[in-house]
Amino acid sequence: MARHDEWMAAELAQLRAGDALRALETRPGVGGRLHDDTCEWLSFASNDYLDLARHPRVIDAAGAPLVRWGAGAGASRLVAGTLPIHETLEARLAALKGCPAALVGGSGYAVNLGLIPALAGRSDTVLLDRLAHASLVDGAVLSRANLCRFRHNDLEHLESLLAALPAAGRKLVVTESVFSMDGDLAPLPELAAVADRYGAMTLVDEAHATGIFGPGGAGRVVESGLADRITVSMGTLSKALGSFGGFAAGSVILRDWLVNRARPFIYSTALPPSAVGAALGALDLLRDEPERGAVLLQRAAFFRARLAEAGFPDSGSRSQIVPVLVGDNACALRLAARLRDAGVLVVAIRPPTVPAGTARLRFAVTLAHSEADLTYTVEALAAAARAEGLLK
Repeated sequence: MARHDEWMAAELAQLRAGDALRALETRPGVGGRLHDDTCEWLSFASNDYLDLARHPRVIDAAGAPLVRWGAGAGASRLVAGTLPIHETLEARLAALKGCPAALVGGSGYAVNLGLIPALAGRSDTVLLDRLAHASLVDGAVLSRANLCRFRHNDLEHLESLLAALPAAGRKLVVTESVFSMDGDLAPLPELAAVADRYGAMTLVDEAHATGIFGPGGAGRVVESGLADRITVSMGTLSKALGSFGGFAAGSVILRDWLVNRARPFIYSTALPPSAVGAALGALDLLRDEPERGAVLLQRAAFFRARLAEAGFPDSGSRSQIVPVLVGDNACALRLAARLRDAGVLVVAIRPPTVPAGTARLRFAVTLAHSEADLTYTVEALAAAARAEGLLK
C-alpha cells in the first residue's frame, strides 16, 4: 500500500460496512436504452430526459464546429478569446430564458461554484433550501457568507430567517425549481414574493426544468412569469439538452459581473466547440418540436399512476424524476440488483446525497421509455419489493 493510504483504506472499509461505498460501473452506452452483444436494459439512471444525446440532428450539430474550430477551445475565454459559436449559444439561451443576457460555463456544478461567491461574500447571507444540490451548498460555503438553511419549501421558515437578519449586507435566496433527488417543485411565485419583501436576490437552479417545463422548454421561472423578478436563472446543457456545460441567465450587468468575478469561468478553459454545437442543435429541436417536454411530463405522470396502482406511496414527485423511498441502504442496493437482473437499470441513492434514512431508487423517466416500458418497470419493481417484504 502506498504511503499515507492507510487512513483512506480504513474509511473506505467503514463506507463498505455501512452499504455506502460508491464504485464506478462500466456501461455500454448512454441514454434510456442500453444494449451490448448479449443484453438490453431500460436505464433510468440517465438525465438525458428528452433523448437528445444520440439524436442525429444533435450529433450533426456537434460535428460541424468540431471540424471548423477543433476539439478544444484552447484556454479560458478571457485569454484565448470567445468563439462566435459561444456568443450564438448565449444569445439563444438568453432568449429561451426571457433574459437580456446569458453566460456559458464549463459545467452546471462549476457555474454554481462561481455564481454564489460572485453574489455574496463575508458580510452577506445566503439562504439555501435544505434539499438544494451539492453544488449550491459548496458554492455557498466557498462564498464565506453567513449560510442559513431553510426547511425544504418552507416559506414561513425562510421568511423568519430573513426577518431576523440585520439590514446591512446582501441577501441571496437559493433554490432549485425541480429538486434533483425528490422530483418535487419549488413554490417559485411565493418564494419570489418573500425575497422581494426583504430586498433579497434570488438564484433559481433550473438544471432539471430547462427543456421540459414552460413554453418551448423555457423552464419554470418563465412558466411562472418570473423572468424579470429572479436575479439569476441557472441551467445546464447536460441534461434535457443532451450536451455538456452550464449557464447563468440574467441581466447584462450580471453577465459583466460574472465575467469579472466568477472564478470557475475566469480560470477554466472554455467549452469545446462540439459541446456548444450540440447544445445549439438541441435548442433547434426544442424550437421545432416544442411539445417534447409536455410529452415527457405525461409519461412521468403515467409512471407515477402505475406506481400508485401497484401500492407504492406518493413520493411527492411532480416531474420526470420519480423516487421510490426505501430507507435502508442495503435494501435499496438489493432492490437495484433485482431490477438489474430484470433488465432495468436504476441507481440506489444513499447518504450523503440524500438525508440519512432516506435511501431510494431514483427513476429518471425519459422519452426513450414508452408506456409499455414504464408498465414493465413497475411490474418488475413491485415483484422486487414483494421479495424484499416492502409490498404485500
